[in-house]
Amino acid sequence: MIRLDGVSKTFHPGTVNEVTALRPTDLRVAEGDFITIIGSNGAGKSTLFNLVAGAYSPSAGTIRINDIDVTRQPEYRRAGYIGRIFQDPMLGTAGSMTLEDNMMICYRKGFKGLRISLNRRRREYFREQLVDLNMGLESRMKDNVKLLSGGQRQALTLLMMVLSRPALILLDEHTAALDPKNAAVVLDLTRKYVEEYRLTTMMITHNMQHAIDYGNRLLMMDNGEVILDVSGEEKSRLTVEDLVDRFHRIRNRELESDEARLS
Repeated sequence: MIRLDGVSKTFHPGTVNEVTALRPTDLRVAEGDFITIIGSNGAGKSTLFNLVAGAYSPSAGTIRINDIDVTRQPEYRRAGYIGRIFQDPMLGTAGSMTLEDNMMICYRKGFKGLRISLNRRRREYFREQLVDLNMGLESRMKDNVKLLSGGQRQALTLLMMVLSRPALILLDEHTAALDPKNAAVVLDLTRKYVEEYRLTTMMITHNMQHAIDYGNRLLMMDNGEVILDVSGEEKSRLTVEDLVDRFHRIRNRELESDEARLS
């Protein structure tokens, strides 16, 4: 579904501030893959997402999605089929609009070219979807979203993204700003929606145990490179200690003692 050939990104080339954020990278993502991505700060994870989403243009290489060259396609066009959730729960919803209006905007996105209104039948459909969140939001559809907690807003953002029927979802540390209880709820919902709707998914996380527990494939990045790519049975047998050891053997140095080692 996604194909990167020799894709790299260098900021401020030819200046004293030149930084290579992503070194030439080849990557294949199959339809239905759920890929978790780990690595310390500055490893290139978010740069990779920004290139796939179209927020950045690559310095070199080509990006193809569903066999279409999107290398120079702007972000707003890719947003029609790529859903993305960021770490900040406030970014995925319009706080000054009601919960049902937020949901309607994303629902319309999934039916391009059709004129769809918010009627009684559609409100009932939204209410049924909100019940699945188990947060009581089905009784708050007229409330402005700014009244919700961070965990509620992130769960709502996830649901809204699913309603927009994306071909690909990019989860950029989407539980990092939540307390452990809400993070667990959002991760469980993530797994549920990915499996139920067979969504092709890429998820950045600093939590190695989450990277092991979720998805069918795991990438480890460091210094702008994918240094490890495991899937299937090999991934299911991994432990946090295995990942730390593999990093040491590949890079011949210790993994920084930061959030990436949390389990």
